[in-house]
Amino acid sequence: MPTSPFTWPAEARDIASATATRLLPCGPTSVMIEVDDTEQAAQLAAHLRSAGLVGMIDLVPAARTVLVTCSSAHALAEVATIAVGFVPDERPPMGGIVVEVPTVYDGDDLGSVAETTGMTVAGLIDLHSSTEYRAAFCGFVPGFAYLTGLPEILCLPRRQNPRPRVPGGSVAIGAAFTGVYPTTSPGGWHLLGRATVAMWDSSRPRPAFIEPGDTVRFVPVPGSGTR
Repeated sequence: MPTSPFTWPAEARDIASATATRLLPCGPTSVMIEVDDTEQAAQLAAHLRSAGLVGMIDLVPAARTVLVTCSSAHALAEVATIAVGFVPDERPPMGGIVVEVPTVYDGDDLGSVAETTGMTVAGLIDLHSSTEYRAAFCGFVPGFAYLTGLPEILCLPRRQNPRPRVPGGSVAIGAAFTGVYPTTSPGGWHLLGRATVAMWDSSRPRPAFIEPGDTVRFVPVPGSGTR
């Protein structure tokens, strides 16, 4: 286990040293749990949320890690114990809510993605919108959720030349993910369309329209696929 400038609680340190699970200290009451892939990180985060641990004050899933901050050494040891005993399921319920994203499919890359995948534009829209996705983690900019579950045929490499300006609201695919750009920003994903609802609004009780653990469905707006 890497050395740390902090004094990690002995109870948590003993648990970490007795297992192959990768538990990395991040201060006296925080731990970074490393897993094998995004799916495992999302599952572990959901599992920890559902445990109802007293003293767990923050939980941040990422592509292959889960960062947990606790209010006490005892709570940290409980988190470490759960992490060590966690066994991923094939496709467990992730918690969260079901989010529907109204989408106009008129993106600049819609035709080229259809051509690359050997699909019609209508077939591409049907496949992307009929798939159920899960929000694994957020990052890049506030409100940007990385959604897993993208059909393999749509798992295309990022664009060779990223765009310096992608309009906010753009629905896109890149590598194994799909998502919505909350604000105008640079980006290298393939643009399929645009969402008609804001992904981030700090005035809402829930600022992020999509949060980790949510189930996400894209709903085509009538007229999609025509320009």
